[in-house]
Amino acid sequence: MFGVLPVPSFVSPHVFKTSRLIAKMSVTGMRNAGLSIESISVKPPSHPTYDLKGVIKLALAEDAGDRGDVTCMATIPADMEVEAHFLAKEDGVVAGIVLAESVFSEVDPTLKVEWSRKDGDFVQKGLQFGKVLGRAHSIVVAERVVLNFMQRMSGIATLTKEMADAARPAYILETRKTAPGLRLVDKWAVLIGGGRNHRMGLFDMVMIKDNHISIAGGVQNSLRSVDIYLEENNLHMGVEVETRTLDEVNEVLQYASQTKTYLTRIMLDNMVVPQPDGDVDVSMLKEAVDLINGRFETEASGNVTLETVHKIGQTGVTFISSGALTHSVKALDISLKIDTELALEVGRRTKRA
Repeated sequence: MFGVLPVPSFVSPHVFKTSRLIAKMSVTGMRNAGLSIESISVKPPSHPTYDLKGVIKLALAEDAGDRGDVTCMATIPADMEVEAHFLAKEDGVVAGIVLAESVFSEVDPTLKVEWSRKDGDFVQKGLQFGKVLGRAHSIVVAERVVLNFMQRMSGIATLTKEMADAARPAYILETRKTAPGLRLVDKWAVLIGGGRNHRMGLFDMVMIKDNHISIAGGVQNSLRSVDIYLEENNLHMGVEVETRTLDEVNEVLQYASQTKTYLTRIMLDNMVVPQPDGDVDVSMLKEAVDLINGRFETEASGNVTLETVHKIGQTGVTFISSGALTHSVKALDISLKIDTELALEVGRRTKRA
């Protein structure tokens, strides 16, 4: 009987706790923006090359083009100062507050931002939960970029919170189905919403999927190749293999019983079967989890929705992954208003405040 090779201390045998790590480039960008990383309630996930400050600059440059804000320059005196308030126009989990501060600081370090809520807090429709004070021109220039980040992140965090609560005792994960260039931002929002991060990219975890298996000539061949590669290159990281049938699950278990392996997790793909009445049959998933019997982490994938995730979570599976958390984002409606009374009056008329 062989089984699993020891995993180094920086890789948890159960959960990759990326929420406790700080992205190297993100930290640099935030500190350069005058923000205290230590004060952040939910830190960004780890990434060796991601430049969050660069992403912010790109978003601002995309908006400014080669002329800057011509409307602001035409209508707002350069030295005018105002106070603008963040207004929640629907219920949800707010996310992106720390990122918003970074954007404001990039546009104008003299702007002062104050919040009555923090990332991960629930906000109700009509709530004023933050304000920014300073040069009117700077606030209006930063407004749309700030809201674009916050609305997307808050939408992800809100759905993640609902899914994570329903999935217990299983943990909810996102996938790599993120907006290009916003990988870290999307995955940060998942952490803020109470989810866990799957692998960040192609570099930090071995994930043997169906195409790898087909090219390698089977599940056991692909696992053997991975174990040899990791051993020869002295690499230590999580290894996951996708299985689509109970036969493939048994192949994985047979291989692990005969060979030392770096395998840490088995994905159980599309073993949740939709039913004509809208329900799902999880009996195949449950059988696979029982076969594995705690020898490896397990991950359910496919047919995961807000309606099905609770039933899936009751099968004993360790993780449930959902691409919908990030690829089908419904932005949370948030606005930044100088005249809040008028904004609330209009909101009440349209039932958005």
